[in-house]
Amino acid sequence: MYYGPKKLELNRQNNRDLVLQLQKGDLESLGALYDRHNRMVYRTALGITGDTEAAADLLQEVFLRVHRAAERIDPERPLEPWLYRVTTNLACTWVKRQRWMRPIEEIAEWLAGDSRHSPAQVAENTETSQQIKQAITALPLSQRTVIVMYYINDLSLQNISEVLDVPVGTVKSRLHYGRQALKRQLGLNGAALADIRYEFT
Repeated sequence: MYYGPKKLELNRQNNRDLVLQLQKGDLESLGALYDRHNRMVYRTALGITGDTEAAADLLQEVFLRVHRAAERIDPERPLEPWLYRVTTNLACTWVKRQRWMRPIEEIAEWLAGDSRHSPAQVAENTETSQQIKQAITALPLSQRTVIVMYYINDLSLQNISEVLDVPVGTVKSRLHYGRQALKRQLGLNGAALADIRYEFT
């Protein structure tokens, strides 16, 4: 795909410069920020909502908010935590409005990542894979959110603490109880659970 000189220049700039340009009304910088961060925002929204259409809608809403709130974004601070916070807040609000949820279609793939030991490898057939998806979907929203951020997006405990504005100990607790809930629902023994990437801790 061909990119013109302006597009190439924007792609080379850091988030700080792009935010500053956006604050001056440059919409192309918003496009550059979208190109840079849309996958992270989408997969976070999808991991929490379990709904592809909702995740796509939330992706658009997040970047509408970037545009509307541009003047209030501090260009001297990293943009990613702000994006995570807005995304998780919108996704959690969406979930709370739903009476039921569809299974998360892509979650097993993302959980697998590049690790040799992953939930996808624990699942030996389609039925077991579906059980894993349902078990993750059934987690309380607070536990599912930290698992998505830690396990899918590879954020540190400290990063999650800052994004959610809760103590690190609370993040650890939610990961621990999320892991235990998955263990009970999937009937995994301690050894098998240890094979799931980083054992959620």
